[in-house]
Amino acid sequence: MGWIVGVRDGGGLNARLHRLCSGDVSGLLRVIEGVRLRGSERVVCGYEAGRDGFWLARYLGARGIDCVVLDPASLPVERRARRTKSDRLDVHLLLRGLMGLAGGERGACRVVRVPSRAAEDVRQVHREREALLRERVCHVNRIKVLLAAQGIDGFEPLRDGAAALAGLRDSEGRPLAPHLRSRLEREGGRLAVVVEQIAAVEATRDALAARQAGDSGAAKVRRLAALKGIGVQTTTVLTREVLWRDFTNRRQLGGYVGLTPTPWRSGGMVREQGIGKAGNARARTALIELAWLWLRWQPDSALTRWFHSRVGTATGRVRRIAIVALARKLAVALWRYVHTGLVPDGAVLKA
Repeated sequence: MGWIVGVRDGGGLNARLHRLCSGDVSGLLRVIEGVRLRGSERVVCGYEAGRDGFWLARYLGARGIDCVVLDPASLPVERRARRTKSDRLDVHLLLRGLMGLAGGERGACRVVRVPSRAAEDVRQVHREREALLRERVCHVNRIKVLLAAQGIDGFEPLRDGAAALAGLRDSEGRPLAPHLRSRLEREGGRLAVVVEQIAAVEATRDALAARQAGDSGAAKVRRLAALKGIGVQTTTVLTREVLWRDFTNRRQLGGYVGLTPTPWRSGGMVREQGIGKAGNARARTALIELAWLWLRWQPDSALTRWFHSRVGTATGRVRRIAIVALARKLAVALWRYVHTGLVPDGAVLKA
């Protein structure tokens, strides 16, 4: 992997390209210094959000260099089914968007907000738990599939444990074959390690939520967890992924979590394309799960009454569409509650 650095200064129409090794910040600083020596009063750097994360933006910002992280999905591209694509063309596309942004053109591209090092670090806890849960599901399913191939059903690896494998018999009443048993034991050992790591991560998460001084994020977690029906995991995800940011209006908040509608209007043709799903997928999943829990644990709230008044006795697709709308309203209500202390209308706090 390497970096392709495009430079456009003055009134030149063509960009100069420099190839650097990935992470070669000294070479990047030399390129920037060369631009300054050619008489540029202001140097603006930008790169697309991706593999390099946010460390480079923080590194350049600490040295007084304006650097922004661009959302690659916001850059305009050709609409041909088979458009030409290469790294060189992508660099020119990023340069056009960056120059439009530096010139004050709002629609040139969108900028990703760069979190602080501490805010980025604290996200690792719930994100690691999410990855470990997926890994646990894979181990459990793999053990069940191997046993099902021998005619054995009803074995629960998380409940029965690896010690119960010795007493299993196949469909013909014979003990498991030695190589199969060895594989299952190794798979069970990996599952035990994952379960142990999940417990350690959850203990770290709870300790962060209980931290008292010097952490506004922990205070937001505790305030959000005071609402009935919301647990520590959901509050941690929403606080660390969404509620740490400042939003100007409800549309910005809904757009960040990907729950805003996407209309299509051209002449007399008007249709809705559904929600954009262009925002934070983790926060969107947590909000939709929370919306279902909200109906159960906050039955007297205004949001629950709104949902039942719209849905009535309908089921299926109508109910799923309405739950997305409820999740969007719930995101706005929870953001107000965390930042201003305004409890959602009719919501009940935990005893």
